[in-house]
Amino acid sequence: MAPPQHSPPPALSPPHHPLPPSATTTAAVASTSTSAAAPLAAPSSAVACESGRVYVYELPPMFNKELVENCHDLNPWGSRCDALANDGFGRSAGAAMAGMVPENLTARWFWTDQFATEVIFHRRVLRHQCRTLDPNSATAFYLPFYAGLAVGKFLWSNSSTPDRDFHSQSLLRWAQHHHPYWNRSNGWDHFITLGRITWDFRRSKDDDWGSSFIYMNQMKNVTRLLIERNPWDYFDVGVPYPTGFHPRTQSDLHTWQHFVRTRRRDTLFSFAGATRGAIRNDFRGVLLRHCYDEPDACRVVDCAGTRCANGTADIMKTFLGSDFCLQPRGDSFTRRSIFDCMLAGSIPVFFWRRTAYYQYEWFLPVEPGSYSVFIDRNEVKNGTSIRGVLERYSREDVRRMRNKVIDCIPKLVYADADEGGIGGVKDAFDVAIDGVLRRFSEGPKWR
Repeated sequence: MAPPQHSPPPALSPPHHPLPPSATTTAAVASTSTSAAAPLAAPSSAVACESGRVYVYELPPMFNKELVENCHDLNPWGSRCDALANDGFGRSAGAAMAGMVPENLTARWFWTDQFATEVIFHRRVLRHQCRTLDPNSATAFYLPFYAGLAVGKFLWSNSSTPDRDFHSQSLLRWAQHHHPYWNRSNGWDHFITLGRITWDFRRSKDDDWGSSFIYMNQMKNVTRLLIERNPWDYFDVGVPYPTGFHPRTQSDLHTWQHFVRTRRRDTLFSFAGATRGAIRNDFRGVLLRHCYDEPDACRVVDCAGTRCANGTADIMKTFLGSDFCLQPRGDSFTRRSIFDCMLAGSIPVFFWRRTAYYQYEWFLPVEPGSYSVFIDRNEVKNGTSIRGVLERYSREDVRRMRNKVIDCIPKLVYADADEGGIGGVKDAFDVAIDGVLRRFSEGPKWR
């Protein structure tokens, strides 16, 4: 039996309003790094880096490099080595995508794991044009700790709480004992990527799920980049799930955008997913029934078992042929399928506002109705026809919304880029780093 992708989130904590140790002048921020995981290029002298520079800690290998080297031991069901190959992009998916995507883009497709952001961000920040090797010149500090990989091996086993917290506690002790920059601000000018959903790091009792990393006292001021955030925690920032498309150039991006913009779509809406037998009145089962009852309007990819793990060619083909794609919550409030759907130029249909609108503010348009449709799940349960709602949108409405989705694509993908990015276009990594720098330079100050 395949493991659940996420644990169900616990009850929400109350709003968390940050209280800096003190307030005073503006601090700037930036993006760069140094680590044992990859060679370091010298910062570009031609780059102004007006927002500041980022220093990346060179952590002991147990916190990143050794976790990847022991990829065969990160999952009780099998090796994770293929998933972590190619700097977190995974194995090439070019052969599977051949004939479905433009021929010159097949090399840009990979079987990327949805929990790979820790590795992807680390590789990119090491090569960022505003990295600094001098911590005294930094205004932001990055912790390249693969906390998601560290805890993942213990989530479905009969592990002890010390096992689940070992790496996290060790990392925080290391930071406190070895680096005055951490102690200077109590972590206020530090940030980290956590490659799983926030609930996997919010264990409040010993018998609960996950690690207690976020609840550890030393983490209370650290900004965290996560694929699902707690909307009530200022320090959680939602970033896109990684998809399988990793463009290398601006031309790659424009070619893909043109391809999905001009694609002929024969299906009104589609759904890729599977029911969860353990969940009473599972809404995904409701959506599957809707689709099966409307075979001339809806196309289904039944993801029972592990068929849809980390995306499949069938999913992309289905989304490429659909005007709309149904996006209920996953095992938690979010799901990777949102980004596969939008990457294909399909318009997402949401049933929970927390699935996207309260998650990815830095990456999605401010006006939800400009790029998506919202139908309350209870209306669907009470008989509202999804087909009926979607057929009310004119062809011009669909064209306008699709164009908005396609315009978002650069900010939703993680490029295969080096120091200079991809020709001035901001991808998901760039948007996240810029957002952190903006937050540190414009938000509450610790000094």
